[in-house]
Formats: sequence, C-alpha cells, structure tokens
Amino acid sequence: MNLSELIYAVDLLGTLVFAISGTLAAGDKKLDLFGAFVLAFITAVGGGTIRDVLIGKTPVGWMTDLNYLAMIAAGVLSSFFLKVYILKLRRTFFLFDTIGIGLFTILGVQKALGAGLSPVIAIAMGTVSAVFGGVLRDVLSNDIPLIFRKEIYATACAMGGLIFVVLSHYVPENIPICMGVTIVFIIAVRFLSVTKKWSLPIIK
Repeated sequence: MNLSELIYAVDLLGTLVFAISGTLAAGDKKLDLFGAFVLAFITAVGGGTIRDVLIGKTPVGWMTDLNYLAMIAAGVLSSFFLKVYILKLRRTFFLFDTIGIGLFTILGVQKALGAGLSPVIAIAMGTVSAVFGGVLRDVLSNDIPLIFRKEIYATACAMGGLIFVVLSHYVPENIPICMGVTIVFIIAVRFLSVTKKWSLPIIK
C-alpha cells in the first residue's frame, strides 16, 4: 500500500468511526433514523469539508467519491443493528470519538502539507479536521461543544499534529509509522485527560 492509498484508507476509516459517534449521539437524543443519518453525516464530513474549503480543495472529497456516503450509511446501520455490541466498547460515544479525532488529525495535517501549506497551518487544519465535525454535531444536538469545555480535546489534536509534523520531517521514509505513533498519542492523551481529570484553566 502506497502513501496515497494509506491516506485514503485512513480517511474512510475516520469517516466510519465518526459516523458511529454521530449515530450514538443521535441515539442519546432519541432521534429517528433520518435524524441519526444527518447527525452522522455532519459528524463524519463536517470537519473535512471545512478544511477542504479553507485550503481551496473543491469539490470536497465526499462529493466526488460515494464511498464516503457508503461508510456513513454503514456507520448508521451498524450502530442501529449492532448497538448492543458497540455499547460494550464505549462509555457514551467516547471511544469512537477519540479514535476519530486521532485519525482525522493526521489526515488533515497530511492533506494541508500536501497542498504546500506551512507546518503551523497544517497543524491548525489537522485540528479543524478532527474537531469541527464534533462541534457541528454538538450544536445540532443542543450540547456545548467539547472544545469549549475544560476537557483536553482540541489541544490533544494540536499536540498530535505537531508530533506528526516533526516525525514526518525527520523520518519521511516511515510515514505510516509516524501516523500510527501520532494516533496512539492523541488517543492516549484523551483517555488520560479523562481518567486523570486533566484540564485547561477555566476563565472565571
């Protein structure tokens, strides 16, 4: 598998994971199947759409490749029919949301770097990719978005993006390993921030 194929696979996996996250959030709000699909769609492609528009890559990916819509549909249906099993793997939608931000951070950074943007902007685009689908999901669900709470969320993405930029600069021949290390780091930071109750200072 070459790098472009790996990035595409990560994109589809992230889309599936975020679609599951959005569907579980819809279930918590007692939405119907249509409402669940809308929330899953927004969660899965919202951040990537904003990123692509900002870097001038249009039409955005899901408009030219129906595999993204297929992954969203798979996420919705699996969440409905396999909910009992999925619920055993997470508290609320924490697990799937955490995996999703790890995957999408790397994807956003890689796409921004591929577009010739600076590493600083690439890290910002990675963070946008990872968190803004969740922001839209939470707004539509009438919840305060996670990035506005005291939890370490977007910060973990930005830190992971920085690690990926540094690793890919020094070991460009091992991009898949760099991606794996960064994703594990983001997931670990999120889990530790929740279990250890780490948080950023609150404005009072």
